[in-house]
Amino acid sequence: MCSAAVDAMLAMADDIVPELAWQMGRPVRYGQGELGGFEERARHMISIAEASLHDVDPGDKEGFKRFIRREPIGTVFTIAPWNFPYLTTVNSVVPALMAGNAVVLKHASSTLLVAERFQKAFDAAGLPEGLFQHLVLDHAQTGKIISDGLVDMVCFTGSVPAGRTMEQSAAGRFIPVGLELGGKDPAYVRADCNMAHAIENLADGAFFNSGQSCCGIERIYVDNSVHDEFVSGLADLTRQYVLGNPLDEATTLGPLVKPAAADFVRNQISQAVAAGATAHIDTSAFAMDKPGSAYLAPQVLTGVTHNMSVMTEESFGPVVGIMPVSGDEEAISLMNDSDLGLTAAIWTEDADAAEHIGAQLETGTVFMNRCDYLDPALAWTGVKNTGRGCTLSSMGYEVLTRPKSFHLRTNTH
Repeated sequence: MCSAAVDAMLAMADDIVPELAWQMGRPVRYGQGELGGFEERARHMISIAEASLHDVDPGDKEGFKRFIRREPIGTVFTIAPWNFPYLTTVNSVVPALMAGNAVVLKHASSTLLVAERFQKAFDAAGLPEGLFQHLVLDHAQTGKIISDGLVDMVCFTGSVPAGRTMEQSAAGRFIPVGLELGGKDPAYVRADCNMAHAIENLADGAFFNSGQSCCGIERIYVDNSVHDEFVSGLADLTRQYVLGNPLDEATTLGPLVKPAAADFVRNQISQAVAAGATAHIDTSAFAMDKPGSAYLAPQVLTGVTHNMSVMTEESFGPVVGIMPVSGDEEAISLMNDSDLGLTAAIWTEDADAAEHIGAQLETGTVFMNRCDYLDPALAWTGVKNTGRGCTLSSMGYEVLTRPKSFHLRTNTH
């Protein structure tokens, strides 16, 4: 049934792509990419379900039969965000159903059509009525569902303050609350990197989806010896972005989700420049960027420090700050200087060095020579204020089930 639901969702692609542009500004040229990621995650979790959910055998013990069985946790309440509305939703919905749970989905107010698409897909697949359903709820109603004990688990993706509200709503209910609360994800460009590859990938990591990605790159640390070359290349590539109507195939940078989000980033940039930072992009070249508008030009900043909001507080917009570093030790220290920790990326040709550096980073995922990607075979998790819990991979099934131990004496003589 879950496989059939994936097929049904993909069959709606021609309608879904423009809907994404209408709802949250994703340019139509990238709409199919989100559905591709949705399919990759869903099909992987379906394919590993049987192996992930089988009984655990602790080994033979004479006169006993022993095993641990994974049982459904009950009703899973998925609260999904707008920025990657299909990708974030599928992380919990499909594996929760595969594990035998019922699912209630509450989607963000700006992406309600996504919830309706999930409902249509599962209905088309013949899923029993009520096993999956979506509800249109405000914040108070969402909290009351949790605090009244109407669900057995919460899977939430959103902001840190909203995550705290989730925990407060669940207080005293003794239910698991999975929290994925965003990031201020760093990248480190070592002197031995493939420079062209680093520039191309980090531009995409910083500006894809107008920077509205929890695992997007928001701060970059570059070895002194290649700093100027990197900044020049990244600024040149950034100037090539096309800010415009997301329904236009030529657009590579759409609007932010709302004008207030764009103004928050504008304020971060202006405060940084007032404190001594240098802005490398002439925003007047992007005609649609106007104060009070959701359309915001991309920006590359240097001369930034960790005393500036743009380097410490999640921007969730098309801006990236770049700092020079003397080497690995300084880069590690600065990358860890954050109360968030979702992903961290290292650009180098030395895999051993990347692994050594990665072991010292306070983060949920370490990347080498890539960023802003989620491999469904790996655990998706974070540290510090990024939250707790885990989705995807075989470990994702562990949090969507409860263990029951069987200790059977077979020989009573």
